[in-house]
Amino acid sequence: MIGIYVRVSTDEQAKRGYSIRDQIEKCRAKADSDEIMEYVDDGCSGEFLDRPALNRLREDVKKGLIHKVICYDPDRLSRKLMNQLMITEEIEKRAELIFVNGEYAKTPEGMLFYQMRGAIAEFEKAKITERMSNGRRQKAKQGKIVKDPKIYGYRYNKETCRLEIYEPEAKVVRLIFDLFTRPNGRVKGINGIAHYLTDQKIPTKKGKHVWHRQVVRQILRNEAYIGRFYHNRWNTEGILQNKHLPDEEKIAVKERPREEWIEIPCPAIIDGMTFSHAQKLLQESRRRWTKQSKHNYLLSGLPRCGKCGNTMTGVYVKNWAKYERMYIDRKNTAGAKHPGCGRRVKAEGLEKEVWERIRNWLNHPAEIAAAGESEMIKQSSFEEEEIERIRSEIEKTKEGRKRLLKLFADGLDISETEIRESLEELKEREEELEKRLREWEAVKKQEENQLLSQRIYQDAVHFYLNKGENELTFEDKRSLIWMVVREIIVFEDHIEIKTF
Repeated sequence: MIGIYVRVSTDEQAKRGYSIRDQIEKCRAKADSDEIMEYVDDGCSGEFLDRPALNRLREDVKKGLIHKVICYDPDRLSRKLMNQLMITEEIEKRAELIFVNGEYAKTPEGMLFYQMRGAIAEFEKAKITERMSNGRRQKAKQGKIVKDPKIYGYRYNKETCRLEIYEPEAKVVRLIFDLFTRPNGRVKGINGIAHYLTDQKIPTKKGKHVWHRQVVRQILRNEAYIGRFYHNRWNTEGILQNKHLPDEEKIAVKERPREEWIEIPCPAIIDGMTFSHAQKLLQESRRRWTKQSKHNYLLSGLPRCGKCGNTMTGVYVKNWAKYERMYIDRKNTAGAKHPGCGRRVKAEGLEKEVWERIRNWLNHPAEIAAAGESEMIKQSSFEEEEIERIRSEIEKTKEGRKRLLKLFADGLDISETEIRESLEELKEREEELEKRLREWEAVKKQEENQLLSQRIYQDAVHFYLNKGENELTFEDKRSLIWMVVREIIVFEDHIEIKTF
């Protein structure tokens, strides 16, 4: 029995005309026999050894079912020299291996030529990959998005290579951020949002009607919604072979260093403050939205012991012959860093004290509004202008280094000592500018946090006053507390409430 092996990847079929039909016809003509079995890998990269049809061919050769293997070209077996030589040796131990394009003599010279062809094929593959990557990066630097990233809320314009807001989905994105960052008394956390969207029969990006919590989390974390899309953020090298690998050997997608990302502006759907608030809430989400317990706890996920630092969990325990709701810092789970110091606080008393403080804040909206206006007055474009100016200066120093090196390379009358001294001065200047840039960015971040805090309080006040204190449900109160309180530190004789 003669086995013919053909392979094509989608890129090769488009660029080189390596069609499956063409390879099969030429291999059949070479075989000149009717006893043929075809092994076809359609759309499989030659970079990887694990291919369905190739695996079957190797197995049939081992079993003695195939006595002759015909292949169009050596690079159809593999685009990696090491793999190509291994497959060749494995087949030739039990069968005859013939190529339509590129036969070689079984001599030292013939083997050398065969290995050289394999090395050239591997080099060619690497160069193609490099050129494609460089081309994509160059497009990204020009502000173009290379391919459709399929982001919920946007549509990809192939003509302009840019993202455009798709309003029906953008409304859902705004709803997700609104449900996550504002008090509503109905939806609890990421799981609650996923269930809500599913119940409302809102379709996902793929047109399905079941939302998963991870999809909601990805939306809440995606910076594209504030106008920042990043190219070259993820290293996906090798993941194409994951479909042929067991779970324990699959290659994970890794995030590249931040300085390698290429930022591409896109239209914003969410404002920066709402996004920043969502990121802060996400950091605390695991503590806040725990599984539903039999007894309700107003401060669930917020208290922390001031002595040992453990989080304090709401439990229903026996206290002096009477069962009560308590917050305790004991950790019985395996692997806990600290078992806790044993502090326990009655839930009713702690919840009452915290709510009274929150209620007092909410009952003075004029003070909060005045503080907000004061911060808005202080906030000016000066910081942004200074940051842009420093960034421009940094770019000038980098360009200066490039010009100096070019002048030296062109052979102009500049000594190496002068070049080195100038480069050192530019490097010191750049380091000084980088330090000042970090300082101004820290100032700007602090002012943004102050404005965010004011906005959070104002949103909470608006919800509180519109609802009315007497109409607030347990869930309403918990939503309000979660909105403004980041953490509650419980000491022996007092508590500290840390806000956003």
